[in-house]
Amino acid sequence: MKNRRQKKILELIIRYEISTQEELMEKLKEAGFDVTQATVSRDIREMKLTKVETNGHLRYVAYRESDEDLHEKYRKVLREGFLSMDNAQNILVIKTISGMAMAVAAALDSMDYPELVGCIAGDDCVMCAVRSLDDTVNLMAKLRRIIER
Repeated sequence: MKNRRQKKILELIIRYEISTQEELMEKLKEAGFDVTQATVSRDIREMKLTKVETNGHLRYVAYRESDEDLHEKYRKVLREGFLSMDNAQNILVIKTISGMAMAVAAALDSMDYPELVGCIAGDDCVMCAVRSLDDTVNLMAKLRRIIER
């Protein structure tokens, strides 16, 4: 039901200049979806809809970040939080600025490195489980290229 409703929301905001949640609720009801304002608000947030000005009026649009945009954000988080890294066999330890370890770990996990099994973060340290010692060396080289950029 949710997927169908969100698909219909995309169709509606493309077809009509919808600028309020109330307008969107009305169009959804006309299309046979019985929704509340809370549901519409949650859908807007989950779908990352935003308002832009067109012809002097605000309207909802779907904002989609490309994979390259997301990867650049992850690289930026890594560069901003990184202090140092070292390995103990296939365990990679990354020291970060205080408070940045979770963000760095989330960025690393999201970057889908095949060498990386997963990360555990504290406040200023990330422990990465890597598949092998060779993979650790390769991953460290990849991370250095990002950080030194």
